Amino acid sequence: MPEDITIACDCRSLQKRPPWAFDADTCRRLLCEQLKVQSLAGFGCEKMTAGIAAAGALLQYLKETQKSLLPHVRRLSVERDEQCLYLDAISRACLEIDRPMSATGSGNENRTLIAIHDHTATAMGARCLRRWFMQPLRDRAILQRRHDMLEDLLADADLDRLHALLKQCSDIERILSRLALDNARPRDLVGLRETLRLAPDVKDHLAPLQCEFARRLNKNVQIFPDVVEQLDRAVGDTPPATIRDGDVIKEGYDPELDELRAISKGADRFLVEFEQRERKRTCAANLKVGYNRVHGYYIELSKAQARNAPDEYRRTQTLKNAERYTTAELKQYEQRVLSARERALAREKQLYQKLIESFHPRLAPLQACAHSLATLDAIAALAACAKRNRYRRPVLSDESGIHIVAGRHPVVEAMPEVEFVPNDLTLDNERRMLIITGPNMGGKSTYMRQAAQIVLLAHVGAFVPAEKAVIGPISRIFTRIGASDDIASGRSTFMVEMTETADILNNAGPDALVLMDEIGRGTSTFDGLSL
Repeated sequence: MPEDITIACDCRSLQKRPPWAFDADTCRRLLCEQLKVQSLAGFGCEKMTAGIAAAGALLQYLKETQKSLLPHVRRLSVERDEQCLYLDAISRACLEIDRPMSATGSGNENRTLIAIHDHTATAMGARCLRRWFMQPLRDRAILQRRHDMLEDLLADADLDRLHALLKQCSDIERILSRLALDNARPRDLVGLRETLRLAPDVKDHLAPLQCEFARRLNKNVQIFPDVVEQLDRAVGDTPPATIRDGDVIKEGYDPELDELRAISKGADRFLVEFEQRERKRTCAANLKVGYNRVHGYYIELSKAQARNAPDEYRRTQTLKNAERYTTAELKQYEQRVLSARERALAREKQLYQKLIESFHPRLAPLQACAHSLATLDAIAALAACAKRNRYRRPVLSDESGIHIVAGRHPVVEAMPEVEFVPNDLTLDNERRMLIITGPNMGGKSTYMRQAAQIVLLAHVGAFVPAEKAVIGPISRIFTRIGASDDIASGRSTFMVEMTETADILNNAGPDALVLMDEIGRGTSTFDGLSL
């Protein structure tokens, strides 16, 4: 990269990697070892030196930070410009995809495209939906499959029942990642087990759907009876938070562990019998036998009773109103019990580690199942939104242009205090530009944003807020809406407008959708018109 080029980044934390971390040959070797292949040609990136260097450096960074192998990282994918609808940071902000233009005011955080559509039941579904919105597609085949799936869900599926079913699913994408890194918690295993139990019910909901997308999801949502059975035998319904707490592995799973636990649990019966025997022997009716982690097992006598303590009692602790003692017999039993507890916990940790490692060979199909559940959740949320707000399927045309009948602004119409009037839009080869005029607060910016948001939703794979929408090929969306400055960088509002306009002029192609609002404020009338 030339030295005179700088890249602005709003990341909160950056870590500079050494130059050797981006050595292309080293990175290619690391990627081949990770993916267990001889070359990267099968992933379509063998000659992408810069991409290989970046991916290899990232993989190396992950291994350094995680301090372990990454068996769940199994593939590379190449993203090409022609596959995605390009949106720069300014356009994303203007279209209010994930955050409102104005952050002030009660409830404004919910006035975004994602917030309106995100009625997902799971965290993994919410992440999937967010990826779709942040990376809209131009691939018509994928978009058509999503639209077909939405139609089938709206026609043949009980969306409320499906949502209730998915709501019982845990975030098994994250759980499988922790399993791959050998740091899954006991409750993660319970979440995985209970989610896999729901797979047959999910398949029943997908079975009536005839589209290709639904059949593919149904195939990937596999049933894993052996995994469920193994977890049933190994882990209880309400295990402790960590394996360090013990009592994670169920009784009957391992005879050696059961034997050690029996010795440990037999302590309660011994202590009751020992306490009764010592009360009779010392005639101390209030004598108590207890345990704490500092002094171990102890015999507690009140101050009055302590005067008559037997000679074999050895004082271990003095309290305000009592004395605590131990005996040779009690100390010997304590060592035996504590040894059994330590060995039981060590054995349990060993069994737990083996249980986690047993899932490594099954990670690929389990990940496919998790991905399918997340995708189903995301597309079910789009279907629910389309049903609730009367959205329609867009038509993706090969002819250039945009034709919208009775279109609505999805964010504005979601505000209960606003009554939105639908409107139309037509752009084609004969009418490639519209100049919109009107008074302040007349809705000009809203109309412009509405057009871009409808186009964006169509390229997410969602239905759109319109009676009819025919959308031709769109390569990029550019927006220049609203007034802002960048005083910290020495740029006035006018300079920001000019910089953003120059970016649009230099990068917009014949299939780009460009929205420009009030260019040249602060100039004279004729200067503004010429701009």
